[in-house]
Amino acid sequence: MDKLTPERRAANMRNIKSKGMKPEMVVRRLVHRLGYRYRLHRKGLPGKPDLAFIGKRKAIYVHGCFWHQHHACREGRVPSSNVDYWGPKLARNVQRDLAHHQALEELGWKSLVIWECETLDQQRLEHVVRGFLSD
Repeated sequence: MDKLTPERRAANMRNIKSKGMKPEMVVRRLVHRLGYRYRLHRKGLPGKPDLAFIGKRKAIYVHGCFWHQHHACREGRVPSSNVDYWGPKLARNVQRDLAHHQALEELGWKSLVIWECETLDQQRLEHVVRGFLSD
């Protein structure tokens, strides 16, 4: 596999969006199929959860393994190039996520993080989501 040039890597990173990406869409379709209705990216809630279930006071965040540093996944590692930039940037993401989850809990909400790699196993994902959303 060829190594990316810094310019090509920068272009790739610029093209990554924060909403409506494939892992989020997988979760949204699953939740809808299970009969639950939700609100998207609620600005009034800490961290603007990807899915917010207002009546249940529950929220689901769909995190990319790289951007949010999923340590149990191969993708959740700091790149070997430009470590002085990526290390602190990704660490800030992790700290911000923790603060959002704590703030949501203080508001009386429960939250669930679904990692990008977890969306690949549909049966397990459905089991986790059902368990979280059932009262």
